[in-house]
Amino acid sequence: MKEKTTAVVFPGQGSQRPGMGKDFYDNIPVSRDTYREASEILEWDVAAMCFGEDERLNLTEYAQPCILATEIAMFRGLCSLYDFAPEYFGGHSLGEYTALVAAGVLPFSEALKIVQDRGHLMQSATPVGIGGMAAVISNDLNLGAVRSVLDGLPIDIANDNSVSQIVVSGMSSAMSETGKRLKTSVGDSRSFHFIPLNVSAPFHSRFMGAVRGTFGEILCDIEAKLRPANAKKVTSNFTGLFHSDSRSEIVDRMVSQISNTVQWRKNMETLAASANSIFEIGPNRPLRGFFKTIDLACQSITTFSAAQRVFEKTVAI
Repeated sequence: MKEKTTAVVFPGQGSQRPGMGKDFYDNIPVSRDTYREASEILEWDVAAMCFGEDERLNLTEYAQPCILATEIAMFRGLCSLYDFAPEYFGGHSLGEYTALVAAGVLPFSEALKIVQDRGHLMQSATPVGIGGMAAVISNDLNLGAVRSVLDGLPIDIANDNSVSQIVVSGMSSAMSETGKRLKTSVGDSRSFHFIPLNVSAPFHSRFMGAVRGTFGEILCDIEAKLRPANAKKVTSNFTGLFHSDSRSEIVDRMVSQISNTVQWRKNMETLAASANSIFEIGPNRPLRGFFKTIDLACQSITTFSAAQRVFEKTVAI
């Protein structure tokens, strides 16, 4: 029987919401300190951005550091209150940076600056309105079949999320034709949906290639600050497998992640082979449903009260 082990996963951009993390800030000192630390590093009020109704929370360059700060505040809070100590880590897209911080591979201070730059670069890669993304939802989606349908179109596979959801990314002008082709070729007519996403750029596509060089330089500048010993416990979106303990390989994979498919289906399989208990920590819970498709329960913690329910279970006598 597999030894009892725990993995934690973190969602990425799109999981942000006004008020996220405030209950952790109000109830746990280390969570409050984490927001203060983030504000000092970035030189703007991260807590105010997360807790208020600031429309900039949906702008990529603000959303990314806010989500990372919130997830680390939540994670540190759970560790301090409940001795939460997972053995394995994973994160979806932006969430991979949270996972590297939580595992002790990437310093929190560097991660905040990196993801703010990452968000700005990703937004600047294409003019607003030119690119877009859409979720392909159907039964028994085959990655190879979807890729074949996209051949010749300015559209790439951004996320292989599960057997029932793949996200495509590319030029907005080609999205309608993409949806028609996919429905005809790979869709189960009873379950097929092609849903445009409310995003401002074609993330995780070839069109992010324009910023790879600049982003690579940013990561190379902090390569010496990586602590790679625990990287072998963190899954890579780019490969779907665990990272190696090579600083240069970690950097290469994070640079590649920005313009390639997020292999989340493989990430889940890799984590499931090592851990038998999965927790999702973040402002929302998009990853729980993906784990259900591989028959693996995932407990989602999005609020402090949810954490109390999970970690303070008592048996009535």
